[in-house]
Amino acid sequence: MSKTRIVVLACLCCLLVALPASGKEARKQNPYERAIGVARSEIWKEITGGKCGSATAAIMVEGRLVYAEGFGMADRQRSIPVDRATLFNMGSIGKVYVAAAIMLLVDDGKVALDKPVTDYLPEFTMADDRYRQITVRMTLNHTSGLPGTEGANSFGFAYDDRVKRETLETLARARLKHAPGAMAVYCNDGFTLAELIVERVSGRKYLDFLHARIFKPLGLKNTAIGVGAVKGKPIALYYDPKTGKKHPPETLSILGAGGLSATAEELCRFADAFSANGRLFKRASLAEMKRAQPSSFRGNLRNPEISFGLGWDMTGLPRYEAAGVQVLGKSGGTGNYASMLYTVPDKRISVAVIGAGRETGAMRIALEMLDAVLVDRKLVPGQEKPLALPPVAQKVPPEHLSFEGYYAAGGKLGQFVFDQEKNSVSFSLLKGREKVPALALVYADGSYHDAAGGRSYFTALDGEGYFVNSVASVGLDMIAMQRVKPVDKPQSLRIDMDGRSWLRRNVRPSESVMAVDSHFEKSWLYKDLPGYVFFGGIKRIESPEFAGMPLSAMRDQTELTLFEKEGAVWARVSDLLFSPAEGAAALQAGENSLKIGSDGYTEWLRADEEMIVSFVRPEQGRIILFSPDDTATYDSALDTGDAYAAQGSYLEFAGGAGDVFIVTARPRAAAERDKPKEPRR
Repeated sequence: MSKTRIVVLACLCCLLVALPASGKEARKQNPYERAIGVARSEIWKEITGGKCGSATAAIMVEGRLVYAEGFGMADRQRSIPVDRATLFNMGSIGKVYVAAAIMLLVDDGKVALDKPVTDYLPEFTMADDRYRQITVRMTLNHTSGLPGTEGANSFGFAYDDRVKRETLETLARARLKHAPGAMAVYCNDGFTLAELIVERVSGRKYLDFLHARIFKPLGLKNTAIGVGAVKGKPIALYYDPKTGKKHPPETLSILGAGGLSATAEELCRFADAFSANGRLFKRASLAEMKRAQPSSFRGNLRNPEISFGLGWDMTGLPRYEAAGVQVLGKSGGTGNYASMLYTVPDKRISVAVIGAGRETGAMRIALEMLDAVLVDRKLVPGQEKPLALPPVAQKVPPEHLSFEGYYAAGGKLGQFVFDQEKNSVSFSLLKGREKVPALALVYADGSYHDAAGGRSYFTALDGEGYFVNSVASVGLDMIAMQRVKPVDKPQSLRIDMDGRSWLRRNVRPSESVMAVDSHFEKSWLYKDLPGYVFFGGIKRIESPEFAGMPLSAMRDQTELTLFEKEGAVWARVSDLLFSPAEGAAALQAGENSLKIGSDGYTEWLRADEEMIVSFVRPEQGRIILFSPDDTATYDSALDTGDAYAAQGSYLEFAGGAGDVFIVTARPRAAAERDKPKEPRR
């Protein structure tokens, strides 16, 4: 983007600011100028740096909007800029909305927070008897022990109500990763259960309940379902920062966990409902929504942990608490958007930022904006950023060497190795057989320091080992990884899983581009980790057919089950269904016809030689081409025209039952021979 273009866009967006006056005199009188300056400079830095395509920001004080602005282009092809009314997906900020809906039902006397979920959803069951102990409160404060997230087809380009039923079906096969109430580990599926409770108890569809009980009373006219499903409102589109390709507008089907859209202005209006002047809740419910909801694990780390509330990520930050100021905060992240909302309910101050992009800087920018408002209003003292000096390496305590080993988080696995001579620790991620250096740490003053100034430490609690990040900017500790413990009596699965390729079969054509990585997977065994298998995350083998969750403190874990189907051994990784790659039929030169069966399962072809392929697909069908190294090189949701299939590539076809795809394949040599010759000049 040229400098001239940047200046033009910046000037255009300045016209969208919701301020009552203009000119030098008005700017001098504006007590929020510093916070506004932070928003503008930092958001534009993220946009020009390629991390964010467009954004919106707002500040509300004492019920009055003092600032709202749009940045960048909502639609590049039509040159439509973002303005105050442009909707962005809010992601997990939507969790606060479902928590608010539950509390309204508490006010109605229809729900009790500490009653079991099964009292309201008798069909909810799990393969772990402890599920009966999960209460409504635990679904909202991340202490339920549920594995994590219904990932199959939850994120996509079309709303699909079936995801709620499928979540219950997945949970019916699942176990808990910890006892209910034992830990607070971020979990989306709890909020899907809460969404179901709202519908069951109220007798209304979830969105209808929100409109009647929250949107209408608060005057929220620009808060709705995700941008891919909303009708008649301007939306901010997402463009891939690497390719510039426009993605289909995104919709999340898990509405309670994060499927809503809004403007930054309306996020602030919603947050203002948590002040004493709020018009939504009875006094007791309002107090409950603002209260920390700790697990029994809380207090075991060096510094305070993140203080989950009901839906909120945090119910306080140490720096502000020291000044007697309570801050509620909630972040959101989807495949295409990232957001942050802060509110100081007792002072009626709210700040919101949403950006189109996966790393928009929304959390950092919103906190800097909030800090500027609080400091300028003399509610908290100013704080200079300390000079960051590189640490002087000190001798690693000998007892720390016991922390060396394998650690995991979500779908990632890696190894910490201590170097006593250099007083350092290195961490390498495992990508198949390869160990990729990812982190280098130096020991000093009781902590391990990275090159960016971050601090962390290792700790052991109740027989478990953890790697913990200390986030100095907010004064909180967060468990980043958990140690993978050796197995006393390792077991093996019924088939050799090492280096085996798997093809996902339960993909709907509207599933998001973000989820494409889950369509082609490899499973691995590691000699240093006997009794474990890596397949979309580390799993402990418990029988020839089953491998379960070995980590109690990590989010979004899955379980592996092997079973016989169509004369082969298939794999189910929680809600994802896979067949072995060797079962894919070979792509033939000429015309190939594929039909989606009555089960709706995805079909696959394998290219045994280099081919140029062209497609005829049903209107709602989807074709994705994977290179031999598992990278998606063509996706009909983004790409058009012919595609090149290298030898060893796989082609995926997703559609509805009965859909027919036609694939015409030409060997590369023949295609090049038949290519029209350019005329001589």
